[in-house]
Amino acid sequence: MTHPFPERRPPHPGARPSGPRGAASAGGSVSRPGRASGGVERTYQLTRPERLDLETFASATGTHPELVRRLVRLGLLEAGTDSAGHLWFPPPEVLTMARIRRLRAGFSINYAALGLVLDLLDRIAQLEAAQRGRSRLTGGSPWT
Repeated sequence: MTHPFPERRPPHPGARPSGPRGAASAGGSVSRPGRASGGVERTYQLTRPERLDLETFASATGTHPELVRRLVRLGLLEAGTDSAGHLWFPPPEVLTMARIRRLRAGFSINYAALGLVLDLLDRIAQLEAAQRGRSRLTGGSPWT
């Protein structure tokens, strides 16, 4: 007699398993023993990774991958590398890339000077936040 429910093929990466076996907390993974793999546990990813590869990042920001590589080398974008040497970007770097593009288009700043401008803008934002915090503590009115 054949088994009425043959073992299903594993879903493509990032797909959610269906049915009661797929009931796991969000952000986790589902593990179950697999008969076909000799009793080795298989793990299915339930959520997308919290990083973007170079091609996905470039298409999300509308830039060429070579320009993205150049900005990483200049230190304008933060990226990690895996064991194969591929670049991976955290999702907030998409906002940094949009900022770089706005500064480049609006002020015609070259890429070497963009690092300085970005650092200065970040420092200004920190000082303004600190000033707002101090004026709330002292009861004074904000300077803006």
